[in-house]
Amino acid sequence: MAMVMAESIVGLVVILMLVLIILFILLACRPWRFFFSSPQHRQIKVGDLERPLISDDIGSVQSQVNDLPTNQLLEVLHPQAEENISSPRTQGLACKQKLPSTDEHSNQGANLVLDVISDPSEDVPVGHTIKRTLVAKCPVEERKHVKRERTNNQLPFIAENDSPQEPGLTGIEAQRSSLSLEVISGPSCGLRCSLLSTNTAKLPVTLGRVSPSDLLVKDSEVSGKHALINWNTNKLKWELVDMGSLNGTLLNSQAVQHPDSGSRHKSEPFELASGDIITLGTTSKVSVEISPLVECQIPFGVGIASDSMALRRGGRKLPMEDVCYYQWPLPGVEQFGLFGICDGHGGAEASKAASKILPEMVANILSVSEKRQKVLSLCDASDVLRDAFCQTEASMNHQYEGCTATVLLVWAHGPEDFFAQCANVGDSACFVSSIGGKQIKMTEDHRITNKSERIRLNETGEPLRDGETRLCGMNLARMLGDKFLKEQDLRFTSEPYISQVVHIEKASKAFALLASDGLWDVISIKKAMQLVFQMRDNYSADGDNFAEKVANFILDEARSLRTKDNTSIIFVDFATTSTSRTDSCKSCS
Repeated sequence: MAMVMAESIVGLVVILMLVLIILFILLACRPWRFFFSSPQHRQIKVGDLERPLISDDIGSVQSQVNDLPTNQLLEVLHPQAEENISSPRTQGLACKQKLPSTDEHSNQGANLVLDVISDPSEDVPVGHTIKRTLVAKCPVEERKHVKRERTNNQLPFIAENDSPQEPGLTGIEAQRSSLSLEVISGPSCGLRCSLLSTNTAKLPVTLGRVSPSDLLVKDSEVSGKHALINWNTNKLKWELVDMGSLNGTLLNSQAVQHPDSGSRHKSEPFELASGDIITLGTTSKVSVEISPLVECQIPFGVGIASDSMALRRGGRKLPMEDVCYYQWPLPGVEQFGLFGICDGHGGAEASKAASKILPEMVANILSVSEKRQKVLSLCDASDVLRDAFCQTEASMNHQYEGCTATVLLVWAHGPEDFFAQCANVGDSACFVSSIGGKQIKMTEDHRITNKSERIRLNETGEPLRDGETRLCGMNLARMLGDKFLKEQDLRFTSEPYISQVVHIEKASKAFALLASDGLWDVISIKKAMQLVFQMRDNYSADGDNFAEKVANFILDEARSLRTKDNTSIIFVDFATTSTSRTDSCKSCS
């Protein structure tokens, strides 16, 4: 009996094992897939892996299509025309070529465009062969329809014979534009203002009756802040905006104002074009001139270097109150250029304002033909420089801030000849090295301790006391700004010292060096000359880079000597020529 039970158990175990084996085989082979397989899926064969995804047998495809009747071909190409879109794949069919006629068979190869675009939402099974479908060229209306359809489906589209459009100018090249404004009627007739689209520090330009407007129009009908002009970097256009002026702004006799005429709000921006006329109030008209900037040559090398330098007691870094700048050529006055340094005290606002206003005043004065011709014929710009300083002082409204100002005006008298004349208030200095290394000092020091300045102060009728080195706490008696001090003590003045004119020949290898007092506190003129000659021996072949190298080399020397004041340097090398653009205007603060 025990034997029978044992055999029964063994038999059950064997049967269970056979059942498990059969189940395992069924799960592994999955024979039911043959009964429920999709027509879009099949088992991948080795041959399919080697078959190309796109069939190159264009001829067979062409013959198949040509054998179809026209109505069947259109059904293949445009199922959407017969019914609504029923399959994602039909959305991918593109119509690009016209159906070739019988007499076109000889040149079909040049006209065929084969294209299949799959809907990205449908995955193509691996191993399937995608054949290029011959597509007929559609009429223009159908092509437009397909283009809109593809745009809606976010699929790429390149129409036949469409070529990619040339991209527009981008970056700095597309943004180089010059704007010139001139008051052509009204009390301020003749006033001019110019700026560049790349000089973002001076944008927007403001038009108004009171300072700090960039175009200061002295007209009672002009509001204090009347209008502004800015450069739109997206549209690459100059735009005019009325600032909510009382008497309104006209652009070519059309009103520029906020829709609510009774409000004092900014208007929408209006694009400007060259030749436009802006009317401020009723009498002051401003002409607009816009021009692209082109490449030009600066007839000499220019290098600028600036650093706030020293640390005050307690480790706080000195605020930077120097501003150095140059413009060549001056706007509207092609053979003149200006180089300048302003050293501020009590803040940097006065030096920034002076560095902006002074070049504009010089350019405005020289834009008058009679005054320009007088400078060229007499080789003397004393009156121009003196008037520019006077007008700059009148335009500044800085009660408790002031600055020194040193400017070097240079004009060309042919490609190899130049004339230079300097004007200054304060203690920033300029000198010129002429033939044979002779040093010509172009400025006068206006510190209270300077002998010539003490003589001037004594002649005012209020002489300085013995040992007195400051006047109202200031060690300078000449500056721009500081209106409060000038009201309290008439010995303060903005009257500049004007140098003699220096004739410079390019062959003489002359140069000019302008610097704020931070340099002259630690380096003498003789030492500065030696540094320039040392650099000329080592780097004279560097061309455009030479002037920059000299300026930075001298600045490094002042740094090593631990100057305790802001230091700014402009080096002008008349022996070299540098290539730049008409926006050869640079400032450093």
